[in-house]
Amino acid sequence: MSPRCEQWAMRLADSNTRNRLELLYRELDCLSCLRKEARAELARQVRRQPAWKILKQVPGLGPIRIAYIIGIVSTPFRFRTKRQFWPYCGLAVVTCSSSDYEVVGGKFRRSKKPIGTRGLNRNYNRDLKYVFKSAALHASTREPFKPYYDRLIANKMKPELARVTLARKMAAITLAIWKKGEGFDADRLIQEA
Repeated sequence: MSPRCEQWAMRLADSNTRNRLELLYRELDCLSCLRKEARAELARQVRRQPAWKILKQVPGLGPIRIAYIIGIVSTPFRFRTKRQFWPYCGLAVVTCSSSDYEVVGGKFRRSKKPIGTRGLNRNYNRDLKYVFKSAALHASTREPFKPYYDRLIANKMKPELARVTLARKMAAITLAIWKKGEGFDADRLIQEA
């Protein structure tokens, strides 16, 4: 019996409940081992894909994330531009407006009221959004994306919004290098920022 199971089992007075708890912990231990094996096999299988050599150059994307991207997207040519890829990833900003025009002096004119944003789109691939947001969280602490993230924070952007912006940047870079078949260039990232 594992130490954490013993810790909780000692608190239970009922032997039936203790037995059920021990069985559940044994099941958890088996599933944890199986999960590790499945991740190792997934990482081994993704290395056979032609896109692997291109996508592994993007910092923050490891073998598991790349396997998710390749498995979900299949081909980057499904998306003509990054603006079509972002909604699929759940990273597109939704804007809405119900008062574009107002009546002034009996004439219609464009309203000066700013367009309201309503967050990110709701119809998206949840796995792909998780991949890019977790990659952005990882990449925000490492080169070459750290200076970009720090610059966003220095411009008084909230950390959550800065991570979403970084996730959008990473998604755009991933799509671009995958479509073109060229390598990731950190110097180009710094110049664009």
